[in-house]
Amino acid sequence: MKKNIKYNIAWVAIAAVVYGVLLALYNGGFITLFTDAIIVNIGINIIAAVGLNLIIGFSGQFSLGHAGFMAIGAYSCAIITSSNPTYGGFIMGLFVGMLVSGIVAYVVGLPTLRLKGDYLAIATLGIAEIIRILIVNFRDITNGPSGIFGLPQVTTWEVVFVFALISIILVSNLMNSAPGRAILSVREDEIAAEAMGINTTKYKVLAFVIGAVLASIAGTLFASYQQSVFPKDYQFMKTIDILIIVVFGGIGSTTGAVLSAVVLGILNMYLQDFGYLRMILYALTLIIIMIFKPSGLLGTWEFSVKRIIDKFTKKGDDVNASVGR
Repeated sequence: MKKNIKYNIAWVAIAAVVYGVLLALYNGGFITLFTDAIIVNIGINIIAAVGLNLIIGFSGQFSLGHAGFMAIGAYSCAIITSSNPTYGGFIMGLFVGMLVSGIVAYVVGLPTLRLKGDYLAIATLGIAEIIRILIVNFRDITNGPSGIFGLPQVTTWEVVFVFALISIILVSNLMNSAPGRAILSVREDEIAAEAMGINTTKYKVLAFVIGAVLASIAGTLFASYQQSVFPKDYQFMKTIDILIIVVFGGIGSTTGAVLSAVVLGILNMYLQDFGYLRMILYALTLIIIMIFKPSGLLGTWEFSVKRIIDKFTKKGDDVNASVGR
């Protein structure tokens, strides 16, 4: 327990350095409104990608329903803050979105996660489409296809940074715990895991629920930053955008998901001037990476604070032992 606290403090220290650099860039006037939008979207994509990577990369369940849970978070925030445009309304919308997403993921996950491969992908895609269609048709609550405007902009880069950090630490701690190892065992060999007495359905649903909650947080932050929500923002292609980040960084690597979100966010920024050619160049870049590095940028490699601390601790022990002799 004490070691976990030490490692988490190290993570926070690294995050503080990154935060300091960003703060200096903002205060120095190096960040424009355009680059601020890129930074915020990178942070939101990190939260969503870390959640999807937990489902696909760590538990081995191929889900295409991420956009639906982002929509739940976005509309929960929009509906509540449109009538209560305060920080309290934003926090309430955030927690309502997390709660609703968690419940929907749990109720839907129990039967659907018994499926595998393409069947599971189709089932989760259907869930996302059902959520979007319900949003379109509940006009009295969601304003239908017209969306909801005039939301207060509570989301800033600092808020996104904090939530991204919490998401990374949450998933990292989970995967280094007993439930995390059970989740990994399901990915590696579900039959063997069941033979060892692991309740595979329980751990698949756990990963699915946590991933859905993180997606909801990302949707809430996105809606608040954009100050509006539309059903078209949460179509199938939104899930594909997040899936590309996960695959590009390396399926099963939280570090890869973070690095991929940053790289693709910056790449997208520099391709803005190319107009319609932007998506072609973007796709070609992805194809080249997948040809020469099919496992993604990092594969399953993780940056480990634990490994670094243990390495220096071992060196210190060896030095002390040598002095003692």
